[in-house]
Amino acid sequence: MARMVVTRMNDGFAFNAVDEAHNHMRLDIPVDQGGHGTGLRPMQTLLSALGACSGVDIVMILNKQKEKIEFFEMIIDGERETGKEPALWKTVHIVFKFKGTMTKEKAEKACALSIDKYCSVAATLRAAGAIISWEVEIG
Repeated sequence: MARMVVTRMNDGFAFNAVDEAHNHMRLDIPVDQGGHGTGLRPMQTLLSALGACSGVDIVMILNKQKEKIEFFEMIIDGERETGKEPALWKTVHIVFKFKGTMTKEKAEKACALSIDKYCSVAATLRAAGAIISWEVEIG
């Protein structure tokens, strides 16, 4: 079982989330919504979690193939439903950027395995109706 302790930090909407290993994450909402803008918005953390989850899978796959990863970055854009509460993620697009010894084909295969098979966050988002697309850039 996983446990997170989420504590309100001020008289506004900022919260601090802490896991069992005492790792911290600060969350808040934007100033124009009444927050102080001092942390990630809660829905942004889902996109961050998708990046970290798939990133771990992809690094493990490429490491097993003895590929050297010199640089790896994901740019994740999401669009939420409009006119609904709650407003779920409708579409998510990931650009996986790599530098290293891997070919584009190997990187694409690793990304496909992660997003389509291994990443629990991707599966969770898809179960909620999100369409996840992605592309790979090598450079």
